[in-house]
Amino acid sequence: MSYFVTGGTGFIGRFLIERLAKHRGTIYVLVRKGSKQKYKNLLEQTGLNSDRLVAINGDLSKKNLGISRKDLDLLSGNIKHFYHLAAIYDLKADAASQEVSNIAGTQNAIAAAETMSAGCFHLASSIAVAGLYRGVFNEDMFEEAKGLSHPYFRTKHDSERLVRQQCSIPYQIYRPAMVVGDSKTGEMDKIDGPYYFFKLIQQIRSRIPQWIPLIGIEGGQMNIVPVDYVVDAMDYLSHKSGLNGRCFHLTNPSGQQVGQVLNIFAKAAHAPKFALRIDSRMLAFIPPGVLGIVKSLPPVKRIINAMLADYGIPKAAMGFINMPTRFDSRDTEKALKGSGISLPPLEDYAAKIWDYWERNLDPELFKDRSLRGNVKDKVIVITGASSGIGKAAAVKLADAGAQLVLVARSLDKLEETQKEIARRGGKSVAYSCDVSDMESCDKLVSTVLENHDHVDVLVNNAGRSIRRSLELTFDRFHDFERTMQLNYFGAIRLIMGLSPSMLARRQGHVINISSIAVIVGTSPRFSAYAASKSALDAFSRSAAAEFSDRNIAFTTINMPLVRTPMIGPTSIYSAVPTLSPDEAADMICEAIVQRPKRIATALGITMQVLNAIMPKATEIIMNTVFRTFPDSAAAKGEDEGGQKTEPSNEQVALAAVLKGIHV
Repeated sequence: MSYFVTGGTGFIGRFLIERLAKHRGTIYVLVRKGSKQKYKNLLEQTGLNSDRLVAINGDLSKKNLGISRKDLDLLSGNIKHFYHLAAIYDLKADAASQEVSNIAGTQNAIAAAETMSAGCFHLASSIAVAGLYRGVFNEDMFEEAKGLSHPYFRTKHDSERLVRQQCSIPYQIYRPAMVVGDSKTGEMDKIDGPYYFFKLIQQIRSRIPQWIPLIGIEGGQMNIVPVDYVVDAMDYLSHKSGLNGRCFHLTNPSGQQVGQVLNIFAKAAHAPKFALRIDSRMLAFIPPGVLGIVKSLPPVKRIINAMLADYGIPKAAMGFINMPTRFDSRDTEKALKGSGISLPPLEDYAAKIWDYWERNLDPELFKDRSLRGNVKDKVIVITGASSGIGKAAAVKLADAGAQLVLVARSLDKLEETQKEIARRGGKSVAYSCDVSDMESCDKLVSTVLENHDHVDVLVNNAGRSIRRSLELTFDRFHDFERTMQLNYFGAIRLIMGLSPSMLARRQGHVINISSIAVIVGTSPRFSAYAASKSALDAFSRSAAAEFSDRNIAFTTINMPLVRTPMIGPTSIYSAVPTLSPDEAADMICEAIVQRPKRIATALGITMQVLNAIMPKATEIIMNTVFRTFPDSAAAKGEDEGGQKTEPSNEQVALAAVLKGIHV
């Protein structure tokens, strides 16, 4: 007994060939000339040799599958079962490609099977042939299909019609549901069907505790089966006598709604469940025309498209959230009786599917998250690069192959950074600029663009912090002026100067080093500093909204206390938990790689949430901090006399709790 298989190098095909190999006989598999490596992989995966698994060169789009006359003569009269699996199973594929593969390919496969005088033609069809039929679709139904406007539905329906109307040899048709990975191993080769929602579940898991109930959608029917059930059933049914001319639903007879499926995989992923699921029928009172107008509004379309892109969900998939069809499979169950083949519940193998996806198919695994991969040969400007955070970041980025543009007031101090970079084999240039001086900023922008053509990343790191209570500031208005001049006006002067070239290239990234004081919401003794950083934060949010569709990203890093020369005058900080410059530099590197809207510590976010829901409590906490930590001698205009102030046990304990918050 010999077999011929199209689509044998595909996912379902490979699993089916493993089952067919248990029977005696040769398995011939159609292989395109450019797919020889896939054939070699198939030999390795199945453990068969080239005598049992024979490659037949051909092409789905050609007459008789493009099989040579010599091979057709060899196969003629020798093929007991011809399995046609090759097709496009992809909602994202264009209509022309699907017509060639699904319709013309099936027509050519029928012709080839007839030329070979094959014993039986087995078509791997799909539940898509039912289209958007409302109700129960039986195995003997075909012409009753509705809503076939989508090319995938239409071409699968038309390909099955060809078999029913044109195939002159015996045939059997199999309609699998959405095929997922192996129920025993989870193995799968692509993202499709329910997998489209895995990234959403994963991101929810990373942001929300598992015990918090969520609101989701109920959705329509989602019929899911594992690949091992599909091929086991096809293998058994194709070898069982008396079934020719029949169609079999390889489906879940119960079916499940989208909301149920999402909850099953949420449980497998240890993510929160959608406790309250909204049925779309609740919106039936809204006229379809009104909904259509709302969906077509440009802002709504952009938001939807952005969300779908973030989660990797193709737009076409959203059209099938409310599938109305249930599939009857009683004939299949009757034919399989006594075989030991049964459909396992999704709940029993969902964890294996999730685990395999997360380990092998998660798109994040294939993104270059290395620092070198994201900064090599890119022009990166860092202000305040002569010491502290700026110097540490410059060294790390230069190590990764970036072209560093170092900026500070003193070229002498920048030379130290340059020497460190050069010693490690990196590249950098240095420019003197007083960021608090607008003319100096303009000169820097002009020089950088003239010498380097463009800037890929601007890191606004240069800044000034003043720790002084308001009562000591009533006659020091210049504290606010000079802090605002450097931290806000200087930073936006550089952004405004470099933005035109970034917009012209449709590429750019601005990273602003802000403060944890901004998101905590209340910052005693840091009113001037926090206000300047808050202003920069507000500007960046506005700019990000305007440049959102031009590929210009803005990232704000709400830094906690970092052990740099800037905090040196406050001796009490020697006992306060702080980040090292290297740790702060890692946050900048993370910002360049990930391009997030904001990077902040867990404590900073916690305080931000507390301030949002209990602002008075935050105020009391920070007032306690204010009273516990006094103004420094420098803030009072006094001389410490060369002696460091030793913190009290109360101060040390409170500082340990408020790790990194400016006190």
